[in-house]
Amino acid sequence: MHSTITVSDLQKQTPKIVREIERQGMCGVTRNGRLAAFLISKSKVEAMIETMEILADPEAMKAIREFESGKMTTKSVESLDEN
Repeated sequence: MHSTITVSDLQKQTPKIVREIERQGMCGVTRNGRLAAFLISKSKVEAMIETMEILADPEAMKAIREFESGKMTTKSVESLDEN
């Protein structure tokens, strides 16, 4: 499937297109040669919601920034069993 489809193709082949989007994640829909909408799979939407929840969590973002900057210390899984 292409990354975009026309409205008329969507009307003719909805079941097939929906199956493809479930596998590929997303597709643009054009009308009169212009991008009019997106069809997005359930799994892609769930991933976007999870990302937005992480971005909205100040503690999670602080931990991510600390990890990326190298300021966070890590422990091995084995050391967790010792406690």
